[in-house]
Amino acid sequence: MFRFEELEIWKSAVEYGKNCYKIAELFPKHELFSLSDQLRRAGISISNNIAEGSVGSALTFKKYLNIAIGSILETVNILNFSYEINYVKLDVKNEMYQKAELLIRKIRSFSKTLN
Repeated sequence: MFRFEELEIWKSAVEYGKNCYKIAELFPKHELFSLSDQLRRAGISISNNIAEGSVGSALTFKKYLNIAIGSILETVNILNFSYEINYVKLDVKNEMYQKAELLIRKIRSFSKTLN
């Protein structure tokens, strides 16, 4: 087992990314290589950065955790935009917003434990 697979933040990031994939599937087919693709790539980027950063020093890991947070914020922006153009409903946007806030808090809290 790799170090990152034991991390709760990685497990949470995988779940969040899976949610992004499920939402992207609901977008119109003409968005397949545009907005839905962007949401999927940003969603998987979160856990990818946690995994990639876990092999480096504490300082390097913190850098990757910040990149993961940036990817979370990218998904929030995409979901907000998707709501504005009626691709997602308000309850979906709000639920993902809450999950994003929680995941960011978990990552920041974990980051503080790195020395």
